[in-house]
Amino acid sequence: MDRTLAADLARLPELLDATCAAAADALATLDARPVVPPAPSVPPAGQAHAPEGLPEHATGTDAALDAFRDRWEPRLSASAGPRYLGFVTGGATPAALAGDWLTAVHDQNSNSALDGGGQDLERETVGWLRELFGLSTVHCGTFVSGATMSNTTGLAIAREWLGERLGVSPADDGAAALGPVRVLSGAPHSSIGKALSVLGLGRNSLVRVPTLPGREAVDPAALERALADTPGPAVVVANAGTVNTVDFDDLRAIQALRERHDFWLHTDAAFGAFAALSPEHAHLVDGLDASDSVCVDLHKWLNVPYDSAVQFTRRQDLQARVFQNSAAYLGPLGEDPDLVHLTPENSHRLRALAAWFTLRAYGRQGHREIVERDIACARALGAAVAEDPALTLLAPVRLNVVCFTLAEAPTPARLTALRQAVAGEVFVTPTVLEGTAGLRAAFSNWRTTQADVRRAAEALGAAAREIA
Repeated sequence: MDRTLAADLARLPELLDATCAAAADALATLDARPVVPPAPSVPPAGQAHAPEGLPEHATGTDAALDAFRDRWEPRLSASAGPRYLGFVTGGATPAALAGDWLTAVHDQNSNSALDGGGQDLERETVGWLRELFGLSTVHCGTFVSGATMSNTTGLAIAREWLGERLGVSPADDGAAALGPVRVLSGAPHSSIGKALSVLGLGRNSLVRVPTLPGREAVDPAALERALADTPGPAVVVANAGTVNTVDFDDLRAIQALRERHDFWLHTDAAFGAFAALSPEHAHLVDGLDASDSVCVDLHKWLNVPYDSAVQFTRRQDLQARVFQNSAAYLGPLGEDPDLVHLTPENSHRLRALAAWFTLRAYGRQGHREIVERDIACARALGAAVAEDPALTLLAPVRLNVVCFTLAEAPTPARLTALRQAVAGEVFVTPTVLEGTAGLRAAFSNWRTTQADVRRAAEALGAAAREIA
């Protein structure tokens, strides 16, 4: 063994203590650090931020930790903190962080019944999540890396269902065996087009269906007309929480269309599924269980570390037909397939452990409190924006996202200037809603409080008045 590696092994408890101290320091200073540090100027060659060459000789973990804290830690955003409101980004609850560390410690490839503890833990965690989101036991679930992979997996199963209806198997015969495919959706997330591209169905198979006036929710009557335009099986992608305004399709109304039309219903509930935790908002996901496949992203509102999501489906048999992996060293397919037969991944880290920890530690009530507090924070920021003459709301605050813009001349350049001006205090992301450039503030972090809302609102208002 390399002498430095052997020395690190001998000092492992000490090195882990040093790493723990560095982690605790980083978390303790989240509130004081810039949410997004200013971009560094381009340094002369060979100085601080120019790429370093691969080290030739071992220097050990101590030196690597020092180098990271010196060169890279100051440039990382405070995305785990309470005022990182861009995208839909959670943090990591204390229990989730502990679970994620232990994931690395035990280093499981939890894909096979030959070493079954990991996948048994995943199945237990999936059962808890299914209950959390109000899904019935007819849904089976598997962990994947994020919403894009969850949507891709769900649509891969839908592709095989289309083949079943037409008497072919795209998994065996290729997507071309299906002929033209229609995927209908009102306001699909960008990952849907990406998934269709990966699956060989093509981005052009996505048919945009009109939405309700002033809404991002699909118009059920328009959807029925689109389904009737071309006979034959189709795929409908419903939205339970759109990106800009957290709008929800009427899942019950869409389900009712199945009495007259043949389609697979995939619901993208990446963060909207968490509305089920709040009695005031659970009606928004009424009918979610009727979906044939469901996407939920966990590194959003469950507040587990990246990367983590789950996909559910009623047709695990079709899922295994798509992703089965035949090799002598793997377990059999069987009636209860090993995880290796259910996703694109052969290597499948035990990402369920972080979710297991946070659910075990805080239960339904603890996570309900996070969801309801974030919703209250979004409402408070929405109210502050509505009262500020320099800003204007672009949509009602339906759940946890505030979509807003400058009251005057909301050009992309001026909004970029606004984002950059407040980046130290709050991070928001750009968008366009019905042709108007705007900004989004998405609340999903377990740390966020009303005090953070006040800081964000004051920073945004002051910067907007300065720009004006």
